[in-house]
Amino acid sequence: MTAPPISFPLPDAAATERLGARLGTVLKPGDIVLLHGDLGMGKTTLARGMIAALCGVTDAPSPTYTLVQSYDTESGDWLLHADLYRIEDESELEELGLDDAFEDAICLIEWPDRLGRYLPGRRLDLHLVQDGPQRIAQISPVGEWGDALTHV
Repeated sequence: MTAPPISFPLPDAAATERLGARLGTVLKPGDIVLLHGDLGMGKTTLARGMIAALCGVTDAPSPTYTLVQSYDTESGDWLLHADLYRIEDESELEELGLDDAFEDAICLIEWPDRLGRYLPGRRLDLHLVQDGPQRIAQISPVGEWGDALTHV
């Protein structure tokens, strides 16, 4: 089941980070956020807001070169932030341990178009798009989310 997208205006990077922090407050293990958008649209900034809210880490590095960064949340859960930009074949994903993470962790995945057959059925598709001078985040819940997003 896919619900209609929820849109948020993002006039600047601070607003993008604040949205990430607000979204972080409703995420729990097993929740997967797929971050879609062109280069430079703010995917990592949004992820940093979520990581700061959940883990207290305010200077989270981009996982562009490491592919995956793992964190412990302040509540003792596991958060995985992956950047799949450099993945050329979905067979490379097996080494990243995404199967386990999708079940046990809060997952933030940049460049999710590389997931192929690993695309989870229950997820939040978060698209960052340019709208004139500002950006807009469009969040589309896929699968059952109940009222979890009403507090974002």
